[in-house]
Amino acid sequence: MGNRFQGGIEKGAMPWSHRYIGNPVLSFLGRIFFRSKIRDFHCGLRGYNRESMMQLDLKTTGMEYASEMIVMAELNDLRIAEIPTTLSKDGRSRPPHLNTISDGWRHLKFLFMYCPDWLFLYPGIVLSVIGLLGESILSLGQVRIGAVVFGIHTLLYCMLFLILGGNIVFLYVYTKIYASKIGLLPADKISEKLARFSVDKGIFIGVMLLILGIIMSVSAVAEWREVGYKDLIPEDMMRIAIPSITAVFIGAQFIFSSFFIGILTIKTKEGV
Repeated sequence: MGNRFQGGIEKGAMPWSHRYIGNPVLSFLGRIFFRSKIRDFHCGLRGYNRESMMQLDLKTTGMEYASEMIVMAELNDLRIAEIPTTLSKDGRSRPPHLNTISDGWRHLKFLFMYCPDWLFLYPGIVLSVIGLLGESILSLGQVRIGAVVFGIHTLLYCMLFLILGGNIVFLYVYTKIYASKIGLLPADKISEKLARFSVDKGIFIGVMLLILGIIMSVSAVAEWREVGYKDLIPEDMMRIAIPSITAVFIGAQFIFSSFFIGILTIKTKEGV
């Protein structure tokens, strides 16, 4: 692959937004997402072994094809080398066919969709951990840091983080299984382990969470009964109600998601 930033870009040959924002940002994300060493991800000057490229079985038909070529080569551990190349001003009379915003967004979307780790897994884990830590602390009582008090309202948002994070992690699981199954992404150790996912274990975890949420809900009703079903202190009851509702939700999500994963991993006569 050529590297125009190493070889030199003639004045006026590349719009400033492409030279200083678009190309550097997209190339940086490509290096992070796919552990690539390529510093000019979108240089069109390329030479490749035809047999190796055909074996990649590239899927896209639009502009994303250029990015898919590099992404799949990296994911399949092909050797890629960069050489300095120069970029001169376009001598054609017609205006450039590239649209800075829409085409840049297409490439950015492609990079994310071909990297479910950064799109789903890492954000999902971060949200889940924040939510779980917040729930563990705030369920015991208020937390004061200086003049700021964190109470049940913060607890409610922590549960939102936990639920949202769990949903995003499940999307990662669906994507890894489906993308590797249809050949959109190469199979790896993670996708192989997910393909052997035990539906029964997933359902068991979901049922346990569901039971936990129901028990917590029953305990809340029992406390209400002790005061003759009269008004309660909202903050105290919400510390029980919010986690119990969350446990019920996540438990149900585990159960139905396990069935869905079972559908994705089911083997047919055609082996698909």
